[in-house]
Amino acid sequence: ATPEIYTLSLHDALPIYCSNLTSGPTTLPATTLQNSCYYEMFSSCSNLASCPSLPATTLAQSCYEDMFSYCSNLLSGPNLPATTLAQNCYKRMFVSCSNMTTMGTISATTLAANCCANMFQYCSSLKTAPALLATTLADNCYESMFEACRSLTSLPASLPATTLAPNCYKNMFSSCTSLTTVSATFLPATTLSESCYYHMFKSCTKLTTTPNLPATTIAPNCYYEMFSRCTDLVTVPTALPATNLTGATYCYSGMFLECTKLETAPNLPATTLSNNCYYAMFKGCSKLKSVTCLATGISESNYLNYTDKWLNGVASTGTFTKASGVDWPRNDNGIPVNWTVNVQ
Repeated sequence: ATPEIYTLSLHDALPIYCSNLTSGPTTLPATTLQNSCYYEMFSSCSNLASCPSLPATTLAQSCYEDMFSYCSNLLSGPNLPATTLAQNCYKRMFVSCSNMTTMGTISATTLAANCCANMFQYCSSLKTAPALLATTLADNCYESMFEACRSLTSLPASLPATTLAPNCYKNMFSSCTSLTTVSATFLPATTLSESCYYHMFKSCTKLTTTPNLPATTIAPNCYYEMFSRCTDLVTVPTALPATNLTGATYCYSGMFLECTKLETAPNLPATTLSNNCYYAMFKGCSKLKSVTCLATGISESNYLNYTDKWLNGVASTGTFTKASGVDWPRNDNGIPVNWTVNVQ
């Protein structure tokens, strides 16, 4: 029977690891939750086939954390109507629900730290990601949210926030190996934060095209290995428009590492660099044959501070366009030896 619980307290939940449970209550009617109130409530109930409705609009820290984790027979998720989230509230909520194919709506517009982290991680049958409406983000809010959802082919039209938070999209779609395209306007953010796109699409091996990346205010590690090992990637933004990378250490490090079908790099108009900003950026891009980099201040004594390993393993011949008066070294850490050099 549906329990008549309207005010919930810490760990007020059903026993976990009920592998023989096939159905639970049709609804959990509380609308105001307490810290950890449904934590691990149905975790590892491997035969549970459906979720109760969850009408709560006022959430609390960890209230739904791990609630349905490892429910491998669960086919779909409920609507989640809350618009303001709490720390860890949806963290790992459906992790490893390997037969889940659909998810209800997620209405949140204001997020909290780790609120959706690992929410659908390893949901290997999920094909369509729900719309994500949040414009106010928080640290690690979407970290690994869809990591290794290997059947995922459809993403939301956009992630509408224009100002990001540290680690907010870290690993969000990494290893989504069925994903082929992303909308050009998927990432409209103009102000980035530390590690915000870290590994976001890493090892999406069928991804052929990336969204535009319009940000001009960037941060340390912001694009760190964002598309690394996307081995089918052929179309990237025409330019990464930031012109001043001061303080943004490792900002583009490994961004296109081992993208083995990529032939033309985005234009790099930045004139002022930071330590390791281009470290291993195109390493292992074996077909890459066109790079435009307008950095100044490059010399034999300091170039490894910025471009160490950045063109290791690219095509043996190609074209490099540089700023006038800059004396680049000729090696795979600067300009490859057999490439033609143009001046802009």
